[in-house]
Amino acid sequence: MTSIVVVGSVNADLVARVPALPVTGETVLADSMTVIPGGKGANQAVVAARLGGDVALLGAIGSDAFADIALVGLRDAGVDLDGVETVEGPTGVAQIWVDDDGENSIVVVPGANRAVDADVVARHHDLVAGADVVVLQGEIPLRGSEAAARAGRGRVLLNLAPVVPVATDVLALADPLVVNHAEAERLLEESERPVPESPFAVIAELHGLGPRSVVLTLGPAGAVVLEPAAGVGEPVVVPTPHVEAVDTTGAGDAFVGALAYRVSQGDTLVDAARTAVRVGAFSVATHGAQPSFPTADDVLPSVRA
Repeated sequence: MTSIVVVGSVNADLVARVPALPVTGETVLADSMTVIPGGKGANQAVVAARLGGDVALLGAIGSDAFADIALVGLRDAGVDLDGVETVEGPTGVAQIWVDDDGENSIVVVPGANRAVDADVVARHHDLVAGADVVVLQGEIPLRGSEAAARAGRGRVLLNLAPVVPVATDVLALADPLVVNHAEAERLLEESERPVPESPFAVIAELHGLGPRSVVLTLGPAGAVVLEPAAGVGEPVVVPTPHVEAVDTTGAGDAFVGALAYRVSQGDTLVDAARTAVRVGAFSVATHGAQPSFPTADDVLPSVRA
């Protein structure tokens, strides 16, 4: 039985490094461009596998030259790719601009990721149902994510990035729901709930939507965790190490992949988040998403007392 199954996107990332992100109508000359593997699903699978997890990916690639590029990092990390189907048409592509401060803007062209629907999940039902942890995001068709959540018999980690309108019963399976502050605001607005300023109040509103537990990520401010089933009824702040950010691309995926791995090893959500913030901090110190992810042998940055 595979301990972690990630059902999600597989992309090739076209990364352009620019002095500053362009504004509307502006043309900016890039310093360089690289093509590397990416996609939220693939990124999260690579992180969990590199840290030591037994990981499989359920997804799709196209029939073009980007397909091999998209799978390189997954193969190198030892991710089981039996659930990755090849479809006619282009592989998913993300166009990423990264400025001198390490901030980014991203446009994703889903391509083959649109094929990861409920039928694909049904063909790989045993893989999903046998996992200890099923990891989902918002870059594949909603019906595919919902089918995977319902098929899973283990813990469902639902990362609503981007935010999609999941069914109430699927949201109730989330343990945890993982969102950043911007995603939390959009999710609450679309649910016609108030959007408080305090992260503690935000996470309480998110929990009111029905998930079993919630993790709210706050970038360099760390994360807030709410896990009532663990006997902690109040949100817990998890601080992140201070590092000099070079490229924040994939930092959220690094966090989610590490969180999934530690949860699969039996950690409480708070303890898992304590590792995940360190993995996320490690990732922003190097250019690229998958190239920046640590292995189990790497020394992670520590939170200063």
